[in-house]
Amino acid sequence: MKSISIKEIATNVAYFLASMAILLGLWQLISVITKAEIPNPASTWIVFKELIADPFYDYGPNDKGIGIQLFSSLGRVSTGFALGSLIAIPMGLLMGSTKIGMNLLNPIVQILRPVSPLAWFPLGLLAFKASDGATIFIIAITSLWPTVINTAFGVSSIPDDHKNVGKAFGFSKWKYLTKIMLPFALPHIITGLRLSIGIAWVVIVAGEMLSGGVGIGFFVWDSWNGLSLERILVAILIIGTVGLLFDKAFNALQNAFTWEKK
Repeated sequence: MKSISIKEIATNVAYFLASMAILLGLWQLISVITKAEIPNPASTWIVFKELIADPFYDYGPNDKGIGIQLFSSLGRVSTGFALGSLIAIPMGLLMGSTKIGMNLLNPIVQILRPVSPLAWFPLGLLAFKASDGATIFIIAITSLWPTVINTAFGVSSIPDDHKNVGKAFGFSKWKYLTKIMLPFALPHIITGLRLSIGIAWVVIVAGEMLSGGVGIGFFVWDSWNGLSLERILVAILIIGTVGLLFDKAFNALQNAFTWEKK
């Protein structure tokens, strides 16, 4: 792996802090323009401190701490993302490795990929008879497409030299899959997973607004019903921060495998 110098870390931190300063400045400006109808960073910070003072309290079905709401959403996202990935990777491998697989499956991908998560929700409710199952279903069905497409692209990009090595050594299909296809396509697969987890995290908010119960999406909707814009802004910042952490984690994984490949 490539080592990162202290100077590079300091530069990245400086850019991040500058970016956050710009964000806070724009936020403050919007608050001034709207005459505080949009709460400013200072008032939102006060509410944030109140929420994290006891993030795991549980006073009933509609009164739970922000920590419980967040971890409930993370559980659904993890399950839906994992299920989607288990479908997407084999599907992408099949599409990328054979013309028959591509010709049969690509039209299905192109038809289903643009469908809104909200359009899938009624079918999820019908199939699973519960909002939790429906939410996990829409996460899985909407987040798998980037992984399918990137996996197929990675496999279809395998150079002929690599394929010829497998033929020359008489590799079985399993050995070709594990020694040539997967190692070459892995950076592309991770790119797809990185895009998919971002979609999964976006979808969870919309799903939980529809399903109710517990979760960060429900927290946003409940805060709107309670006319607490500060709580909504806190939730938005938490959603954004978690999304950033997901992206950084998959980016680090992608860089690690890219450098190992080199």
